[in-house]
Amino acid sequence: MNGYAVAVVDDDAKIREIVEAYLQKDGYQTIGLSNAEEALDVWKNDSPDLWILDINLPGMNGYEFCRLLRKETEVPIIMISARDEEVDRILGIELGSDDYLTKPFSPRELAARVNRLFYRLSSIMKIQEEPAQSAATPYPLKQQQIIGGLQLLLEERRVYWQGDEINMTLKEFTLLQVLLQQPGRAFSRDELLTLVWHGDYFGSERAIDDLVKRLRRKIKELPIETVWGFGYRLSVQEEVAER
Repeated sequence: MNGYAVAVVDDDAKIREIVEAYLQKDGYQTIGLSNAEEALDVWKNDSPDLWILDINLPGMNGYEFCRLLRKETEVPIIMISARDEEVDRILGIELGSDDYLTKPFSPRELAARVNRLFYRLSSIMKIQEEPAQSAATPYPLKQQQIIGGLQLLLEERRVYWQGDEINMTLKEFTLLQVLLQQPGRAFSRDELLTLVWHGDYFGSERAIDDLVKRLRRKIKELPIETVWGFGYRLSVQEEVAER
């Protein structure tokens, strides 16, 4: 046994049994729950180390339960849903889930994602225990950064494209900041997860893909290039100005 306890919250008993069987095979203790109300009781009395949470629960849905959890704890959460709309994945991530899997899914894949979450969590905890490490921003902040038609005012957290201000969420702004500080460099998805979430996100690299899609919708000419099978980089077409 690896000592970790995983709660599986799904109103489909067959799905719960299959998922629990795969997790138990990997050495996890499991708790099967059919609704969020039962999950609330477990959380208050003996919270598990990770939640696998169906969105479409009877009564309180998975989004609402996730929101409650995130007010009190950073315990990892994997959401599962029959819906594969991008807006559902983004909402789950913005509410604080660490990963998102669409039904029907492979129980073996879900178990692999659980293993990956605990691996990332243990790696981050080791880093945080090292005295030389710091949670500060990975690069020194300048007052503003400019490349082509893109301008970031860092202290004000404002973004301009061709002189027009573009509304950005905190994560969108941070991703732009990271890419702009080292233009032309290819960042892996895993590295971007760490830099954008500062070690507070342990889930799927798909979150970075969704974030890039949102940026490309807001700024269609944004020079973010996909490095296939690896990650992203900001295309260097003009020198970056730092002031």
